[in-house]
Amino acid sequence: MKKLLLATAVSALASGGALADEVRFGVLLGFTGPLESITPHMADGAELAFREINESGKFFDGTTITPVRADSGCVDSALAQASAERLISSDNVVAIMGADCSGVTRAVLENVAMAMGVPMISPSATSPGFTTFDSGGIFYRTAPSDARQGEILANIVIERGIDTVAVTHTNNDYGAGLANAFNEAFQAAGGTVTTTIPHEEARGDYSAEVGSLASAGGDALMVLGYVDGGTNIIRTAWELGAFEQFFVGDGVFTEDMPNIVGDAASAIIGTVPSATGEAAENWQRIGSEAGINYGSSFVAESYDAAALLALAAKAGGEISAEAIAANVMNVANEPGEEIHAGDLARGLEILAEGGEINYIGATGVMLIEPGEAAGTYREYTFEDGEITTVQFH
Repeated sequence: MKKLLLATAVSALASGGALADEVRFGVLLGFTGPLESITPHMADGAELAFREINESGKFFDGTTITPVRADSGCVDSALAQASAERLISSDNVVAIMGADCSGVTRAVLENVAMAMGVPMISPSATSPGFTTFDSGGIFYRTAPSDARQGEILANIVIERGIDTVAVTHTNNDYGAGLANAFNEAFQAAGGTVTTTIPHEEARGDYSAEVGSLASAGGDALMVLGYVDGGTNIIRTAWELGAFEQFFVGDGVFTEDMPNIVGDAASAIIGTVPSATGEAAENWQRIGSEAGINYGSSFVAESYDAAALLALAAKAGGEISAEAIAANVMNVANEPGEEIHAGDLARGLEILAEGGEINYIGATGVMLIEPGEAAGTYREYTFEDGEITTVQFH
């Protein structure tokens, strides 16, 4: 049964305090690096949640949340750690929405956040390694694990009658974890992985990697990485005639794919976390009204991560790192009244009256445990230059 936990003391980090006029939350994302094309939209999603809360006037007697952006670089652990330290020590944030990529998220968590007791909710760190990692209860994520995505991708490939696949993945925790999950599931289903080759991001020429993948053979190429490297590999492989069918993981997703890879877009099938039903319909309305790119990768998950941080503080009765960390699970799951995107004011009211909420949000949030979230994936392709949903998994 969910219990409403009250933190007992305000830490030195909780400079916002329950009666302060302003409190700061960090927005730590890769504004440079291989995800720089989508992270501004993710930040917009998080800041939409904070703005909604501010406009309600119901967050601790009208206390205003000020988001502070910082750069993780996505694949630059040194930069990400320095940014996190600055957010905590200089900007006095009480919690962090982020980071984004799994490797830098792990680095910030282990080397900064855990030592300083600052909770983090990542909208996009999907490495299976977080499922069993003991963060001491300060790390959560709103995107599901790649262990599940790997199984879904394997099933999608098998369903299309393809039984031999070459695999390339970005050379970090995220890429290796997703590649391992896919390979194990695909081979267990009777498929053959002809080769698995890591690649680096931000390279100008991927012809050597494509040549090695083509030499190994396969009826399709599985590309698991980020937009920058992933799209360049697809374009190179298409232009060289190395592969005619591509499958991609969530990190490669971009609505701008047809403009980046040209005709190869029609040969791409991919997966990306996405809600269905009432949560999705409501998020589409809220995002459209706000004028943000609500359909871009991990924007909805960013909104949810930010909302959960604020709602957890309210549930804990104070704006402190301890209260937030102790109450994320409480506000994210049953029992309680369901709270959807755009309904944060009502959630704050219920919590102020001592009630319980079950935050559904933009993505149908359900946190299984710290470090693990359930979720739905959208299978998509491109037809006539437009993204088309195949089905949900």
